[in-house]
Amino acid sequence: MSENKLQLEKRTVSGKKVSALRMQDMIPSVVYGGEGEPVLTVSAYNDTEKVLRVAGYHSTIDIELDGKSEMAIVKAVDLDPTTRRIFNVEFQRVSADKPVEATTPIVIEKYDESQAAKLHYELSQVMESIEIKAKPADLPKEIIADASGFADLDSKVTVADLILPNGVELADKELDPEQIVANVYDPAAEAAAREAEAEKEAPAPEDVPTTDEKKTDEGANSSAE
Repeated sequence: MSENKLQLEKRTVSGKKVSALRMQDMIPSVVYGGEGEPVLTVSAYNDTEKVLRVAGYHSTIDIELDGKSEMAIVKAVDLDPTTRRIFNVEFQRVSADKPVEATTPIVIEKYDESQAAKLHYELSQVMESIEIKAKPADLPKEIIADASGFADLDSKVTVADLILPNGVELADKELDPEQIVANVYDPAAEAAAREAEAEKEAPAPEDVPTTDEKKTDEGANSSAE
């Protein structure tokens, strides 16, 4: 059983009619997967937001529906582009003994302790999360990458460097192991390069008309008129 529990109710409305549910602080959702049929559901906004904040895409949730408890994970959350409020949720039923795919955050730790940080290089995290496969009980809350060994501008963490817990594997077998998860850059050097490029694109002094030249051109134009 999961620590995260959410009470769902079946809904009969769909399409544009679900706007009325949202106005009542309810979140429309759907439950699918497993051996059951897809079910249109709805839940209280505050309760749902609280559970999703804890569970995210990587922890299981016990959903209560029609007096029955089922284990599920969050597969998708739609947000209102303006208010950023939860708009819709998709839950996937899972079984305790069958592997499932989930999106897990990647957390870079201990960069502040590295030599690269002491040289005032900045950390750039290219991949924020990764798709993994594991049984529900083995799904990790996050994947940790240690950056304390970063020493220079060649330092990086790749997919191959990620240490997965026991029972966890990558969902995408074709993912390039050399794909960069995080690396470093020199902000001072990049600023200098941008400044040099701007100076290079600026017009040369001889190409900028002088005040006398401007007056001559204006006089010529007046005569022509």
